[in-house]
Amino acid sequence: MHHYHRLNLTKVPRELKLILELLKQNEHVQDDFWLEINWEQFMELSVHHRVYPMLYHTLKTYSEIREIPAFVVEGLQTLYKQNTFHMLLLSSEMEQVNQLFRYHHIHMLILKGPTLGHELFGDISLRTSSDIDVLIPIEQLEKVESILLQQGYLKDDYIQTVLNDWKWRHHHMTFTHPSKGTKLEVHWRLHPGPKREPDFQELWSRKRRCNLINSPLYTLHHEDLFLYLSSHGARHGWSRLRWLLDIHQLANQELDWENVASLAKEYDIFHIGGQAMVLSTQLFETEILDERMLSFMRTKSVKLAARCVYYLESMIHLHADHVPTSTARYHKYYLFSLMSVKQKALFLLSFLFPYPEDAETLRLPKQLHVLYFPLRPFLWFWRKTRKNAV
Repeated sequence: MHHYHRLNLTKVPRELKLILELLKQNEHVQDDFWLEINWEQFMELSVHHRVYPMLYHTLKTYSEIREIPAFVVEGLQTLYKQNTFHMLLLSSEMEQVNQLFRYHHIHMLILKGPTLGHELFGDISLRTSSDIDVLIPIEQLEKVESILLQQGYLKDDYIQTVLNDWKWRHHHMTFTHPSKGTKLEVHWRLHPGPKREPDFQELWSRKRRCNLINSPLYTLHHEDLFLYLSSHGARHGWSRLRWLLDIHQLANQELDWENVASLAKEYDIFHIGGQAMVLSTQLFETEILDERMLSFMRTKSVKLAARCVYYLESMIHLHADHVPTSTARYHKYYLFSLMSVKQKALFLLSFLFPYPEDAETLRLPKQLHVLYFPLRPFLWFWRKTRKNAV
């Protein structure tokens, strides 16, 4: 890529730069990267970015030629073993859920979980996953919820809704099994709305079988997976390197880049795919295997990639209970910058649709909920006034 496309990594910690070099799995990491390393921070960053399995796999080969503290190698080894057991547990649970859904004639696509470790790294132990993400048709959601509750799962009832806005404002429900210690995210959309995306039937028509287990298990096709992972990582500012490492591994496989571009244009996320490729080629030196990959790396994608360096300069937890005001403000602006002109218009129009907060401000009988549409501006102004008064 041209020099003016280079990301400014001067404020990125030395420890993270070493992690990046090790994750590239080059035969030799230059001496400069090993200087003045704070190994405690190195460990913290490896956990934060969820890349410790690959780091252990790579770093143990350097332990004989570099002065790496024993607690680092031993700590990574412990984390690696714990992750291996956890991934085996998730794989077993995924197989049980898959068989259960098949028995009840429910189509299911695996989005994330042990399948990504198997498909992208060739080994489930080399990638971390906290849960299993599956996609089902929205018409089957009520049935799935009933089945999972019967199996001992507990639903995290965090979604509040009015006028069924949950169907497009949200995209998944979370279920946890207290005795098994597993978590399952059931998606009816790939991403939160409002924006266009392929429906379940379209994705199912392009499904791909995964041979991780003996029974038929289906995942997204490679091109759909690339766009899904790109949009997911972008939405989180690529604040964990694990997501970008997925892109690097996937881009090294045989993708139909013409089809990727076609789908990206259809669903208005071409710039998102480009952002993923700019970051992957610069941070992981992903090889350009197909000249059509270069078409993604346009000016807008480069600018979006540059905005993600902010998330690499410190350990940012976007799902923490208390996100610093400056970080929250930056992320809000960043998310808006990710949208195309059409998506921004749709996003702004969505504010006219009633929110659950409107129903809390003024409780109306369900048959009168339609009145929240004309009342929304006044209810919003009332809440704003009360908040400022406090």
